[in-house]
Amino acid sequence: MATSSLAFPSLHNLNLDVPNTNPRRRATAVRLITASIKDSVPVPPLSATSADVAPTVSGNSTTNLPLRQVPGSYGIPFFQPLKDRFEYFYGAGGRDEFFKSRIHKFQSTVFRVNMPPGPFIANNPNVVVLLDAKSFPTLFDVSKVEKKDLFTGTYMPSTELTGGHRVLSYLDPSEPKHAPLKNLIFFMLKSSRSRVMPEFEATYSELFDELEAELAQKGKTLFNDAGEQAAFRFLGRAYLETNPEVTKIGKDGPKLIGSWVLFNLGPLLRLGLPWFVEEPLLHTFRLPPALIKKNYQKLYEFFESSSSPIIEQAEALGISKDEAVHNILFTVCFNTFGGIKILFPNTLKWLGRAGTNLHTQLAEEIRGAIKTHGGGKVTMAAMEQMPLMKSVVYESLRIEPPVALQYGKAKRDLTIESHDAIFKVKEGEMLFGYQPFATKDPKVFDRAEEFVPDRFVGDGEKLLKYVTWSNGPETEGPTVGDKQCAGKDFVVLITRLFVVELFRRYDSFDIEVGASPLGAKITLTSLKRARV
Repeated sequence: MATSSLAFPSLHNLNLDVPNTNPRRRATAVRLITASIKDSVPVPPLSATSADVAPTVSGNSTTNLPLRQVPGSYGIPFFQPLKDRFEYFYGAGGRDEFFKSRIHKFQSTVFRVNMPPGPFIANNPNVVVLLDAKSFPTLFDVSKVEKKDLFTGTYMPSTELTGGHRVLSYLDPSEPKHAPLKNLIFFMLKSSRSRVMPEFEATYSELFDELEAELAQKGKTLFNDAGEQAAFRFLGRAYLETNPEVTKIGKDGPKLIGSWVLFNLGPLLRLGLPWFVEEPLLHTFRLPPALIKKNYQKLYEFFESSSSPIIEQAEALGISKDEAVHNILFTVCFNTFGGIKILFPNTLKWLGRAGTNLHTQLAEEIRGAIKTHGGGKVTMAAMEQMPLMKSVVYESLRIEPPVALQYGKAKRDLTIESHDAIFKVKEGEMLFGYQPFATKDPKVFDRAEEFVPDRFVGDGEKLLKYVTWSNGPETEGPTVGDKQCAGKDFVVLITRLFVVELFRRYDSFDIEVGASPLGAKITLTSLKRARV
C-alpha cells in the first residue's frame, strides 16, 4: 500500500457537484475502545501536553529545545543484532514493548537500535528510531532522506521475485524510472474510476451473501478467507475489467499472492511457529526465489493477458511490456490487495469492539444520507454527508496503520526534532519509524490509545495532518516527486465503501478476534440484518 493503489486526485475532487462541507463536531455517545498491549502499547508522554489541540509539527528548529546525542548503541556486531531480533519477535509484549521499553530506558522517542532481520540477511541493521509525531515526518521528506531499496527496510528481497526488475516501491524519486512508473500507476487506477463503486457494491454483496449462508449453517464464519477472495475479485473487475475467478487463475489468486508475499516479507514476519523453527527458516536465511517461481508465473500470465490498455500506456511512457507487467502485478497484489488484507479485518475489529451504540449511529447516518442525498444509491455526494462514517475510517487508519514500518537514509547531516530535544544524525545513517507510535502520540491526540469514532468530525478534521498511514499526511496528495501512496484517496474510498455496505445491510454484528501474521483474524458470530 505504500506506493500503490489508485490515483484519484482526491476524494473531494471526485465529488465535483457537492460543496465541501465541514460539519460542526457533534457529541456521539459511543463506547471508547482502548488498545490492549497485544494491539498497541501506550507511548509514555514525555511532557504534560496531551489534548486534541495539536502542536505545530514542522522541520523548523525550535530554539528552546536542548541538543542531545542520539541515545542508545548498536552493541557488539553480530551478537547484539541477534539479541535485538530475538527480543523484537519473541519478547514479552512483542514489538510494541520492544520500542516502549527503550523509550523508558532512554527517556527519548529518538534512539539507536538494531532492526530485524540482521544477520545473515541484512548487512547493516543499525537504525535511528523516530517514534513521535514530530520526528516521524522526516521520513517523508525526500529532500532529506533517500528511499532507494528501502521499501522493506534494512534488506531488499531478491529481484528474482519481481522478474529481475526493481519495481516502483524500491525506487527513489530521483531515479529516472520513478516518474514514468508512478505515472503509469496513476493512469491505471484513474482509468478504473467509473468501475470502482459499482464493482465494489456487486462484489461485496456477493461476499456478504456468502458469509450469511455459512453463518446460518455453522453458527460462525471466518471473514478473512472469503474477504480475500472478494478483494482480489473486486480488484480484477475494477482495475482490469476481468474477474480472475473465470480465468486460468481461478480461486487460487489469494493463495498465490500469499506464498509470494511470504518470500518477500518472511524476514519481517512472525508466523506463530516455535522460535527455533522460525529463526532459521525466515529470519536468518532467505527463502530461495526458485521455490515460488511457478506461482509467480501464474500471476504474471494473468496480468499480462488482462492489462492490454495499461501496457499500451506503459510503452507510450517508455516502459517495456515486461517491466510494466511486473509493476502492475506488484501494485495490485502486494500493495493494494495486501493493504485490503490488513485494513478491512482491522476495521471490522475496531467497529466490532465499539459495540451496538456506534453501529446504530452509523446505520442511521449511512441510510439517511443514501436516501436523502443519493436517491437511494451510494454516491460520492451521499458519502460526503456521512461525517461519522468518514471519521471512523480515518480513526481505523490512525490507530492501526496498515503500513507500520517506514525507512529512509539521511542524504546529508541532519538535525531532527522530537517534542523534547534536537538530535544530529550523519549522512548515510538509516532512519526508521514505527508508525503506530507516531499516530498515537499523546502530545497530539487526546486519548491516543482509544478508538474514538468521532475524533475527526468537525474541528477534529484539523488533526488529519497527523494521520500518515500513506507515507505522508492525509491532508496532502501524492506526486511523482514523492513516495506517498499513489492510491491514498482510493484506499480511503474503498474503506468508506466497506463501512457503508456493511451498515446498509446490517444493524449490528458480533465478532471474535484472533491473531494473524498480517492484520487481525476475524470470525463473525452474528450478523443482524437491517430492519425494513
